[in-house]
Amino acid sequence: MRTLLVSEEFELRFAKLSMLIQKKAAKQQTIFSHNPFHPSLNSEKIAPKERAIWTFRIDRKYRVAFRFIDGTTVLLLTVGPHDWIYKLFR
Repeated sequence: MRTLLVSEEFELRFAKLSMLIQKKAAKQQTIFSHNPFHPSLNSEKIAPKERAIWTFRIDRKYRVAFRFIDGTTVLLLTVGPHDWIYKLFR
C-alpha cells in the first residue's frame, strides 16, 4: 500500500469539488493507494520525463495529477477537470 501525500493546491481544489465528486475521488484514491495502475484508474504519464507527472481518473470528467516520490510514496499535486489538468501540465 502506498502513502499518499497531498499538496496545498490539491487540498484547496478538492474542497471546492462537489460532494459527489469528492466521494468518487475518495473511492479512487483508495484503489490508487493499493494499485496505482488499476484498470479503473486509467493512470497515464502526461508530462515530459523530467517532470514525471501522471494522472488518474476520478470519473469521465475529473482527474488527479500526481508524482511518484519513491517506491511507496506518492504526492497528489492537484485535482480538476480533465481538460484543465492536461493544459496545466503540457
